[in-house]
Amino acid sequence: MESVATISESISAANSTAVEKMMNAEPILFDVDLAYKCIPSFATNRQILHAGPPIAWEQMCGALKGAIIGAILYEGWEETPEDAEKLAASGEIAFDSGRNHSALGPMAGVISPSMPVFMAKERGSNKVAFTNFNEGLGPTLRFGAFDKDVIKRLEWMKVTLAPALKAALKSSTSKAEGILLKPIISQALQMGDECHNRNQAGTSLFLREVVPHIFRNVDRIDAIESYEFINSNNHFFLNLVLVACKIMADAAHNIKYSTIVTAIARNGTEIGIKVSGLGDKWFTDQAAIPSGLYFPGYSANDANPDMGDSTITETVGLGAAAMAASPAIAKFVGGSAKDALEMTNIFSKITITKHRHFTIPYLDFEGSPVGIDIRKVLRTGITPRANTGIAHKLPGIGQIGAGIVTLPLLPFKKALKEYATEYGI
Repeated sequence: MESVATISESISAANSTAVEKMMNAEPILFDVDLAYKCIPSFATNRQILHAGPPIAWEQMCGALKGAIIGAILYEGWEETPEDAEKLAASGEIAFDSGRNHSALGPMAGVISPSMPVFMAKERGSNKVAFTNFNEGLGPTLRFGAFDKDVIKRLEWMKVTLAPALKAALKSSTSKAEGILLKPIISQALQMGDECHNRNQAGTSLFLREVVPHIFRNVDRIDAIESYEFINSNNHFFLNLVLVACKIMADAAHNIKYSTIVTAIARNGTEIGIKVSGLGDKWFTDQAAIPSGLYFPGYSANDANPDMGDSTITETVGLGAAAMAASPAIAKFVGGSAKDALEMTNIFSKITITKHRHFTIPYLDFEGSPVGIDIRKVLRTGITPRANTGIAHKLPGIGQIGAGIVTLPLLPFKKALKEYATEYGI
């Protein structure tokens, strides 16, 4: 058994390596395709991926069930919501966490075989990560809605938007590997985004990169529709932030002795974390109800427990960790500019360094806190927060608000206990 001093030195070295890899990773967007064509681990034609840790149909929350019902209708496997629900419960569909397939998405995070997905990779690597398309405002699949307008929009995204973006990316990558995502994220922070619940700047910057290629390579009507859809959807860049964060977090994963958190995700029933030095095991607890602002007519009594893969942003120094860069987001989730600054300060107490590339103007361009250390979480009793959307707890309704969720302590306790066993402490 190693001495405490030796273990401590090994942890410090490993954590330094992990966070350096996380900060230095260069995610590149390079293509768009249908999920079944490009995600190699899609097991069957009737498989649906979802956000968060793996979960069976019987344990799924209402919002996730609603999203799956919608995906079944979209795929044409059934024609009515009632029949879709029966099929989902029959055992004929394979459900799995998107994280097991290097795929992720906000809220329900559902990806079915014929949904278009973005493909990104780390510069110089052949390892690819995937994310679905952001549907915009109104009733959406990601919040558990599945009415005819939701399905119609998904079909339009497949038939019109995806080919337009694929053609644009093919054009933009003709002399390069693709569109670098980290510089867009870094600049968006300078412009008032925190890159989780506020993506106005990121979406605008992405439009500047891609729109010229759309209009040069796509039928004019399709080009105009694609531009107008992205331009009207301030959250369009969110999904690209997620896939970029996945690549950055993965660069820090599987480093022996590291106590750095490399995944935080929720499926609406459970919240789970992964730790770099503990492989691919999830450490979970019950998902919490966010605190925040609700749309008229709704309250916390209507809320689904927290869900989505988007807490990957907090894992790499964005989202709530960078809220001091985005005082405007505080009003959206129920708070003040002072609260935004305090949120970033909270993360400074449970992380190991400041980000070299993600800097905050209001803090004199200090880097956002990055590298959540499970030891610091347990030592301080402070857990990460996340700003998040709020879905209705019943299938078919959709978003009812936005707010802040505080992660439970138990997953970090479980992880540290497992760490002690794994490394003989």
